[in-house]
Amino acid sequence: MSSPTSFDLLDTKIQRWIRNQGWKELRPVQDQSIRAILSSQSDILITATTAAGKTEAAFFPLLSLAAAREEPGLSILYISPLKALINDQHRRLETICDDLEMPAVRWHGDAPQGAKNRLMKRPKGVALITPESIEALFLRRPNVAHQLFGKLDAILIDELHAFLQGARGLHLASLLQRIDAISQRRARRIGLSATIGSPELAAKWLCATNPESVEIIEAQGAKPELKLQIRSYFEPPEKDAGDRLDEADSPDALSDICDHLFERLRGNNNLVFAGSRKNVEATSYRLSKRAEVDGLPNEFFPHHGNLSKNLREDLEVRLKEGKLPTTAVATTTLELGIDIGSVASVAQIGAPRSLASLRQRLGRSGRRDGTAAILRIYLRESHLSAVNGPMDRLRLSTVRACAAINLLLNNFVEPPTSGDALGTVVLHQILSLIVERGGMTPQKLYGLICSPGPFSTVSSSEFAILLRHAAEPDAALIEQAPDGTIMLGRMGEIITQKRDFYAIFDTADEWRLVAGGRQLGTIPLSNAIGTGTVIGFAGKRWRVVSVDDRAKVVDVISHPAGVIPNFDRTGYEELHDKLVAQMRVVYESEDVPIYLDDNAQIALKEGRQAYRKLALRKACFVPEGRDTHLFTWRGTAVNGVMAILGMTAGVECEVHDLGVTFCDCNGADVQALLNKLGICPPLSEIAPLVENLRTAKYDEYLPDELLQSLWAKRNEHIRPSIDKILSEVQNLSL
Repeated sequence: MSSPTSFDLLDTKIQRWIRNQGWKELRPVQDQSIRAILSSQSDILITATTAAGKTEAAFFPLLSLAAAREEPGLSILYISPLKALINDQHRRLETICDDLEMPAVRWHGDAPQGAKNRLMKRPKGVALITPESIEALFLRRPNVAHQLFGKLDAILIDELHAFLQGARGLHLASLLQRIDAISQRRARRIGLSATIGSPELAAKWLCATNPESVEIIEAQGAKPELKLQIRSYFEPPEKDAGDRLDEADSPDALSDICDHLFERLRGNNNLVFAGSRKNVEATSYRLSKRAEVDGLPNEFFPHHGNLSKNLREDLEVRLKEGKLPTTAVATTTLELGIDIGSVASVAQIGAPRSLASLRQRLGRSGRRDGTAAILRIYLRESHLSAVNGPMDRLRLSTVRACAAINLLLNNFVEPPTSGDALGTVVLHQILSLIVERGGMTPQKLYGLICSPGPFSTVSSSEFAILLRHAAEPDAALIEQAPDGTIMLGRMGEIITQKRDFYAIFDTADEWRLVAGGRQLGTIPLSNAIGTGTVIGFAGKRWRVVSVDDRAKVVDVISHPAGVIPNFDRTGYEELHDKLVAQMRVVYESEDVPIYLDDNAQIALKEGRQAYRKLALRKACFVPEGRDTHLFTWRGTAVNGVMAILGMTAGVECEVHDLGVTFCDCNGADVQALLNKLGICPPLSEIAPLVENLRTAKYDEYLPDELLQSLWAKRNEHIRPSIDKILSEVQNLSL
C-alpha cells in the first residue's frame, strides 16, 4: 500500500476546494509544508519565491487541524504588516473557510465591527490582524485579548522579513511574548517570506529559546528568465532640480527617463519604484502629462502612504483586474505581497541600496509561467565639469547598480540587523503592560519584556535605570506604590490614552486634502498652506480654495500649475559591506555588462577611469579642497563608527557611501590621527560623545546613559572591522 500524499492528509473539504479551483497538483513548497505542519508541533520557517504558493502552504494544513479541533477558541492568528495584505488574504481564505463553516475575521481599524463582535462572542477559526491591533486589544480590551489569544494553536506571520528588524519587528516580538504569557499553551509560530537573508536569524526570531528546533523549508522553485537593463541619464549643465510641476517638460534627466518609461510601459501593467514620495509625484505627473499632450488615456498613477486609502485601493484593484493597462509609480508601498496580479515589468529610478528590496520588487514580475521577469534601472548622473569632485567622477550610481546586479545574480540578501528602537519599544511595552495588568512589579515587568529574544540584551541594571528615569517628576511616566507595584504616572496616563500609542512608529500631524468632498490624502503640517496655494498631489495639480485650521482640512480644486509638497524625510537605506565590496570589484574589472545602455557604459568607463586616476587600488586617502576622503570600502554601519572616532579627536566628519570625509584635514593629518588611535577603543568609552541618539518615537523619555549603552552594544561587533581599517592606514605610505 502506497503512503498517503500530502493532498490525502488534508481535510476533505479543503481537498474539494482545491479540485474546484482546477489545480492539477500541489506545488513543491505546499507539499513540503503540509507534511511538516501535520507531522509535528515545531515552529516552521517557509521561504519560497514570490507567487510560489506560500500562503496556501501554511493555511491548508493549519485549517485542516482547525477543522478537526473540538476545543472552543480561536485557532489561528494571522499577522501581517499591512491592512491591505490582510484584506487580500481574507478574500483568498473566505471561500475555504465558508466551506469549513469556520469564521475568518479581519481585525483592523477599517474592518467591519459586526464580524469582530461575533468572534468575541464565539472565538473560533482565523483572525487576521496587524501588530497595532494586537496592541490595541491588550491596551483597551485586555479581557478580549485574553479570550482570543489564550487558546491559539498557531500564529502565522506573513512577510516575516519585514519584522526581523526595526521598531515594528521589536514591537511584534514583545507582543508575541505577551501572547505566550497569557496562553494555556504556547502557540506554534510559522513564518512566511520570499526574502530571507539569514534563515538562522529568522529561526532565532521565531523561537529565541530553541532556534535549532525551527524547521526551515526552502523551496526555490523554477526562476523565470531575467531581462535586465541599466540606463544612465546625464543632467544638463547647472540643472537645478525644481519642485514645480509646470517644469515637467524641462530638459533634465528625469524628463528623459519619463520619455523612455512612457514609450516602453504603455499598454501593459507595470510597477515603477521612484524612491521618495516627492519623486513619485514628480514622475507620475510627468507621465500623465505626456498622455494628456498626446491625447491618450492616462495609464500612470502614483501610490504612496500619504494618498488616501480609496485612491490606493482603486489603483490596486485596477492593476489586479487587468482590464486597462496600468502603471503604478510607487515608493515602497507595493513591495510587500499585496495582490495586484502579475505585472509585465518592474522599473526602479535610482541605484539599489538594498538587495532585499530589489528582490522583493523584482518578484512582482515574471510570475506567470513562460514569462520573463523584466527589470529596468534608471540612473540620474551629474554633468561633469571642472568643479566636480572625486565622488561625482566615480559615478557611484552606475557602479552601485552594477554591483547590486552581481549580488542579485548570486542570490545575496542582507541579513537583518538590530535597530535603534530597542529602548523606545521597552518603554512602550512597560507602559502598555501596566495598563493591561493594572500595575506590575519591576521584577515581573523585566521578566516578561526582557525574556530570551531581542530584548535580552537589556540588563536588569539598565532596566532599573530606565524605570528610575521614567519615574522622575519631569517625566512622570510611572510611579511606584508602597508595595513596590509600578503604576502609570500623570504623563503615562496621557500618553497611553492617545490613539497613536498603538503604533511604535511616529504618526505626524497632517493636513487632509479634500477635492469635491473626496479625500485625496494627507501632507505634513510643515507645508505652509493658505488660500490660493497651488500644489501637486496624486499625480495632478490643485489650488487651495479654503483651509480649516482647527480640523486640519484643506479644500482644493484642479489647477494647471503647482509645487510638489515637502513630505516627511524618508528613511536612509544603509549599504551593506558586501555591496560596497562588490562596487570595488566592479571598479577593478574590465568587463562591460551587456545590460548597460550606451550612457551607462560611458558612466561606467568614466567611473573606472576616475578610480585608476585616484589610485584607489592602493590609496585610501583622496583630497578634495581642504577635506580628505578616507575610502574604507565598508558599509554604512562601519563608516558611521569611523566617523565618530574621527569626531572624538575633534575633527568634523561626514559619512559617504565608500568611507568617511574628514573636514579641514589633509591625508597626513588623518593618518596621524588614526595612527594615534592605534586600535578601536571599547565603544562604551566613546558612546558619551555620540550625538543624535534620539531617533525613535519615545527616545525623548529615555536617559542618555541608557541610549549610549544600547548604542555601544548594538555596534560592538563592528570593532574588528575598524581595527582592520586602522591597521591598513598605519601600513600605508603617503
